[in-house]
Amino acid sequence: MPSPTAKANLYMKMALRLARKGLGRTSPNPMVGAVVVRKGRVVGQGFHQKAGGPHAEPMAIAQAGKEAKGATLYVNLEPCNHFGRTPPCTQAIIESGIKKVVFGLADPNPVVKGGGADRLQSQGIKVVRGVLEEDCRRLNEVYIKWITTGLPFVILKAAVSLDGRIATRTGDSKWISNERSRLRVHHLRNRVDGVVVGIRTVITDDPLLTVRLPRGKIKDPLRIVLDPQLRISLKARILEGPAKTLIVSGTKVRDQKRQKLEKKGVEILSLPARGGQISIKELLTDLGRRGITSLLVEGGAEVYGSFLKERLVDKLIIFIAPCLIGGRKAVGMIGGAGITRMTEAIRLKEMSVKPWSGDILVEAYPET
Repeated sequence: MPSPTAKANLYMKMALRLARKGLGRTSPNPMVGAVVVRKGRVVGQGFHQKAGGPHAEPMAIAQAGKEAKGATLYVNLEPCNHFGRTPPCTQAIIESGIKKVVFGLADPNPVVKGGGADRLQSQGIKVVRGVLEEDCRRLNEVYIKWITTGLPFVILKAAVSLDGRIATRTGDSKWISNERSRLRVHHLRNRVDGVVVGIRTVITDDPLLTVRLPRGKIKDPLRIVLDPQLRISLKARILEGPAKTLIVSGTKVRDQKRQKLEKKGVEILSLPARGGQISIKELLTDLGRRGITSLLVEGGAEVYGSFLKERLVDKLIIFIAPCLIGGRKAVGMIGGAGITRMTEAIRLKEMSVKPWSGDILVEAYPET
């Protein structure tokens, strides 16, 4: 017979798999999966599908029906105990007759923190915490960053040659990475709330920055352009289509150009531009207030440099292609002045390296 710990891990992994089904669709809420188990048998399952929709726990309880009485509920995040768009999950659990709740991660939301577990215990329900806690934390790293700081979780994505270039000396970058790598980028866009590029990238590459996948449901992120002087062409492709576009300019721009862009349905956000560069911290603060919980930074080098200089990157996803570009004037991955001493270098942790159809996919987190 499996040990109690092994059984708890098994059902928590099941809850995590269910939670992942909501990837990219629950923002600004967390991803949550729930499993109801009675006498060693799964009698109910559920996951949070989208913000405003039913939570995972009531869905699993509803599926279990009368068999929820005396059962154990496994859920990756502490059940909520407050009214939001939906009633508190603790109430559904109490009314169902569930006798035990096992969760992985205490909800970092200040409104919830500890309240869900305390409420359940006050009603005589046994509570077990911390099962596969790190796995549960990693799954909801975006939500945790946003709910605790008010800032989006920032993912820096880049495609580089083996010698660290993102473009030739003429600015050509199509294509450094292979087709599978580019498809992965579209999957990333499909999961985040916003994607940001600098005006140089818009002028050079004229990207759409939309999600283009061969199948499945898609959700275009908010397209964000850092354009301090409002240099963007009125014919730029990023202004087209149903996806929304936000242009971040400095405070001193031509009113006529601004009005023309706004007539095309584009929002202009004016922020201080020091030394010709938008304040990244002020941008992230504004996006966080809008409910943008995740942001994909797609370039170019100066934008990468600005985010990294301010230590505002939470995760890096780098595609390394088996090619050499060379040349002193070819564009390196990170712009800006750079560091003066190796002690200032950004060190990476939890790095994974895997082959990716000829490219190399590197994922890592900057050390804080």
